[in-house]
Amino acid sequence: MTAIEFNNLIQAVAQSLNPAAMNLTRNSDDAKDLVQETMLKALNNKDKFKAGTNLKAWLYTIMRNTFINNYNKITKRSSNIDSSDYLKYLNTDENYVTQNKGTATFVMNDINKAIENLNEEHRTPFMMYYVGYKYLEIAEKLNIPIGTVKNRIHIARKELKRVLNVYNQDA
Repeated sequence: MTAIEFNNLIQAVAQSLNPAAMNLTRNSDDAKDLVQETMLKALNNKDKFKAGTNLKAWLYTIMRNTFINNYNKITKRSSNIDSSDYLKYLNTDENYVTQNKGTATFVMNDINKAIENLNEEHRTPFMMYYVGYKYLEIAEKLNIPIGTVKNRIHIARKELKRVLNVYNQDA
């Protein structure tokens, strides 16, 4: 397939991406930007497209992944860490002892053990959510209702909180 043929195919499908982009972004300007970025990525990666496959699905995948990547970048940038608790340690005359990572290793071992001991039907959606899947994505992958996913994750959190109560600062 020549570059001109590929460009013509993409332009023919481009308009059908607008509703999906709008659904993802909920903003017309952001939707236009998302479609434009999708088109740019498609043109830059035209050698990865296999002739005879579903071009529309390929473009939707690029668009969805672009949206997710942009969302993750924005989320990471906007998360603020409150460092006020640590400011009291600056410019003091007292010497503070540094600690090795031994305590953290024990804590992580306990956390991993507690997760392994969770019931499989609770552990799977919990771990999927932990690594970044959204509730709807987990429901689709596991082929269960979204309410069930939320309930199982809630139960897993509750059980982990109960088992790991020894690490609770308020206790």
